[in-house]
Amino acid sequence: MLRFSVCLALALVSACHGFSLDMSAAANKNKVNVIAGATGYIGKSVVRESVRQGYQTVALVRDKSKVENTQGKALYGEFLDGAQVVECDVTDPEQLLKTMKEISASAPNKKLEAVVSCLASRSGIKKDAYLIDYQATLNCLEAGMDSDVNARHFVLLSAFCCKNPWLQFQQAKLKFEAALQEQDKMTYSIVRPTAFFKSVSGQLEVVQSGAPFVMFGDGEVTRCNPMAESDLATYLIDCITDKSRYGKILNIGGPDEPLTMKKQGEMLFDAVGKEPNFFFAPLWLFDAIIDSLQFLADTFNSEKLENAAETGRIGKYYAVEDMLTTDPEEKFGTITLQEHYNRIAVEGQEYDPYTTVFGAAPPAKEEEKAAAN
Repeated sequence: MLRFSVCLALALVSACHGFSLDMSAAANKNKVNVIAGATGYIGKSVVRESVRQGYQTVALVRDKSKVENTQGKALYGEFLDGAQVVECDVTDPEQLLKTMKEISASAPNKKLEAVVSCLASRSGIKKDAYLIDYQATLNCLEAGMDSDVNARHFVLLSAFCCKNPWLQFQQAKLKFEAALQEQDKMTYSIVRPTAFFKSVSGQLEVVQSGAPFVMFGDGEVTRCNPMAESDLATYLIDCITDKSRYGKILNIGGPDEPLTMKKQGEMLFDAVGKEPNFFFAPLWLFDAIIDSLQFLADTFNSEKLENAAETGRIGKYYAVEDMLTTDPEEKFGTITLQEHYNRIAVEGQEYDPYTTVFGAAPPAKEEEKAAAN
């Protein structure tokens, strides 16, 4: 009898959840979301979640030919299914505004429900950061505010590390956050996730090949609680209707307790069925490399060497700074890092540039180089 009652209760919960989702989808069917950065690691999942919640979803891509194969099918599979893929270079403000006006004019209510920016520079160096994290994202905001577009809400995917900024890409993100907060034509939500699962999974192939897991210091210098891309996508799309998240900077992390780098390594070895094998690199290596590169950059006035020094600073930042939320209200999602490791140990992981400095990624497939936009 008890077993029957439990099964009945679970069935009712499942049915209620399905009913709630159906109601939400019905309410959203005449609302249009535009997703910028739609083929990036998080952007793909945000497109899928927007479609799942019933919105008419427009995925902006730089080059439509690079997200379709020769048969005209989407290379990103189910991520873009149900969305309208629109070609647009978000770094070109005139083209972007023209595109947004066309989308808005064809919308049921002649306006956009939301603009969701998942734009992020790939390298993090100054030139790229200010081109994408600031200017291209500002282009999206300004297009959304245009009277012929009339977007209601803006959701920004930012970064937790902006709390303690000493890198160029953080400054670029903060400059845009300030512009977003200063305008009064659209409501907004600024979401700062701690880290993505992809960013702490870069050493999977390294470990599977028998090489050691690389970490800095004693492996317990930093802690984090990263998020699954699907959980983060849900949080971002929910910001559109959750008024308690309006006008706020929202720090958010996953459901795990604080995980040190060493603990992440142990979990990864457990997932692949190998005995732990660690290599501890001294933290002073970062300073030696960064200082040398910066000295040469200043001496020869070299942008290339300046960028290399900045890349070193990015690596050091994530080796010494916590990416961690501990407030229960700042933890979201149900998927743990161990569950993620267990899955990718069997299924593998698609290449994406979001990997840590600790693991090398294989060469990019030609069609995936368009993911920044």
